Amino acid sequence: MTSAPLAARLTHVAGPLFFPVTPYGPDGALDLDAYRAHVGEGVAGGAAAVFACCGTGEFHALTPEEFRACVAVAVEETAGRVPVVAGAGYGTALAVQYAGIAEEAGADGLLAMPPYLVVADQEGLLRHYTALAGATSLETIVYQRDNAVFTPETVVELARVDGIVGLKDGYGDLELMQRIISAVRTEEPDRDFLYFNGLPTAELTGLAYRGIGVTLYSSAVFCFVPEIALAFHRALSTGDDATVNRLLDGFYRPLVELRGKGRGYAVSLVKAGVRLGGLEVGEVRPPLSEPQPAHIKELAEIIERGRAVLRSGDAGEDGSGGTDGHAGGSAGPDDAGTGTGTEGGAA
Repeated sequence: MTSAPLAARLTHVAGPLFFPVTPYGPDGALDLDAYRAHVGEGVAGGAAAVFACCGTGEFHALTPEEFRACVAVAVEETAGRVPVVAGAGYGTALAVQYAGIAEEAGADGLLAMPPYLVVADQEGLLRHYTALAGATSLETIVYQRDNAVFTPETVVELARVDGIVGLKDGYGDLELMQRIISAVRTEEPDRDFLYFNGLPTAELTGLAYRGIGVTLYSSAVFCFVPEIALAFHRALSTGDDATVNRLLDGFYRPLVELRGKGRGYAVSLVKAGVRLGGLEVGEVRPPLSEPQPAHIKELAEIIERGRAVLRSGDAGEDGSGGTDGHAGGSAGPDDAGTGTGTEGGAA
């Protein structure tokens, strides 16, 4: 944990938000050496923050002991260079327990996943997140998606809770998000509340979210082709919409169309991408399953087409195409969800 507040460190970021996968060995056990390498490469490669054991990191599949070990390794490997935010979820009691583990392991903040299974009303959701935020000293980002979708009035109340610093939107209703932003700005004008685009493959909707003032986003792509993720982030941040559109057309749209071909691909396809780049992170744990071999081959082809976009356009010529290093893996040209928390948009 660092002394600087999480919200301040995330207000203006120079790189993507990194949601590492959680590696497993051949026996299915946690592989902390691979996790350390994955996190270390991501931070060295330009990640602005590490979100450990969240959707892409299969929070739903980890025991409390594994969760503690991963968060501790992420904290140790980042060494204060960027903040570490840990996932926390399930019912209120277990979410509070995971929050305490994350705090003990040195995390800088929490990403609060939707409550497990139940569909609660707005009052119940507010009570849940208020209790979670009050359980530790960690700053909390609330993840809106699935069974945790908020009215603008509820988000205003969340913004008034000590310790809740932002909302990550995985629901994708831009009208609702605009109303939320307007309500918080009107009712709490002195509150610097953060908003994140948390949709799966968030880059695809980056232009739309930028239009309503939301520039922070989770990047699962950074896990396996950081040079593309970095080039996109730079282009989106600087208004280089020509590069943004080239990458959308040549890489992100085909990737999203591939992601739609299988259940759980928002996690398993990312993990396959990391493996394609040479870092052995194992397969996803049940209840998720691996992508079909033909889809992994298609993923490798999409990655190479994305790299070709960088080589042929300004993104490659001005240096934003990055290097051949990887944040835990990226495929070369010759390379052949809790019930409410991971399906669709994992990060």
